[in-house]
Amino acid sequence: MNNRYLFFNHIGQTSPAPLAIEIVHAHGNYLMDAEGRQYLDLIGGISVANIGHGNKKVISAIKKQAEKYLHVMVNGELVLSPQTRYAKLLTDHLPASLNAVFFTASGTEATEGAMKLAKRFTGRSRIAAFKNSYHGSTQGSLSILGDERWRNAFRPLLPDVLHLDYNSFDSLNAITNEVACVIAESVQAEAGVIVPDVQWMQALRNRCTETGTLLVLDEIQCGFGRNGTLWAFEQYGIVPDILLLGKALGGGMPLGCFIADKKIMDAFMHNPVLGHINTFGGHPVCCAAGEAAMKYLLNKKLVDKVFEKEKLFRRCLRGLPITIRSKGLMMALSFQSFDENKKIIDALMAEGLFTDWFLFADNCLRIAPPLTITKKQIRYACQIIKNVATISP
Repeated sequence: MNNRYLFFNHIGQTSPAPLAIEIVHAHGNYLMDAEGRQYLDLIGGISVANIGHGNKKVISAIKKQAEKYLHVMVNGELVLSPQTRYAKLLTDHLPASLNAVFFTASGTEATEGAMKLAKRFTGRSRIAAFKNSYHGSTQGSLSILGDERWRNAFRPLLPDVLHLDYNSFDSLNAITNEVACVIAESVQAEAGVIVPDVQWMQALRNRCTETGTLLVLDEIQCGFGRNGTLWAFEQYGIVPDILLLGKALGGGMPLGCFIADKKIMDAFMHNPVLGHINTFGGHPVCCAAGEAAMKYLLNKKLVDKVFEKEKLFRRCLRGLPITIRSKGLMMALSFQSFDENKKIIDALMAEGLFTDWFLFADNCLRIAPPLTITKKQIRYACQIIKNVATISP
């Protein structure tokens, strides 16, 4: 039976007009469809495929672990070496206060866990987040999502949530000793790559410290070199109390986590015991894949070349009458409207470039390719973008 028929009739749909491209193979920085058409991947599964597709080290790790065991018991009860090895690798490359990892099955579950941990540790109920922020789609994450158009259809949601203005010093006054945590993206991705001022991020950190509020930084899209350093928060000279990771964390497999100091994380151990549990978080195969992917990222020094590739993108796109916002290999090309942007995206697809738009900035074209994208591929992609954007009405 035709796979497109099965897709439209047996897969839950979230859009009346999905791309419906049948992918049969992905390797390196390219995708291949059922008709033999090749696409240069400019979004990397939304910042998932940071080391490209079909990495041999990751596939080998998956096969090796799959031959040993898959799921055996709910996360946190048994000593599973893929979890412990990966947690050690992560914390070895983080500040000393981020030393305890709680694995989840996705980024939004990491957000949920962090919200619970902040409430449990501080004894407070109020949570602050920012307008135009995105932290996932489950009901807790949706409650702090920064766009009322997306929240309103699913109310009632969590009470006692504040939505502040991102990058506004005045907004920091709303952070008081009644707030359990402030959750912020290190770079606002779905808003169309909004980069905060360094001084504002430092003031946010200071305000949280003054009020005993936990600072939660969401690097689900930013992490693993996407913004030019292994962790985006390094560029602000601050350290969060809780760090959220996902997407590239699993090397292409489903995995998320939140990371904190063990003295904070241990709040889940008492009153009640088992304060936070999940079944598939830290799945052994996912952790093995993630560890292999992170080692590859580090060994190949892929992060060291991100800023250079960002500059090449910007240089090659020079001359287009558009605004370009970027932080590393997370870029937004801003057009006049969604309609114009969608026409350009469709035209790029026809030319073999795979890209899309942003949730809260649908007039912006997303560029977030695997960090393995070559200079030749960047020049090629930019030439096609310039050609298409120039002739677009």
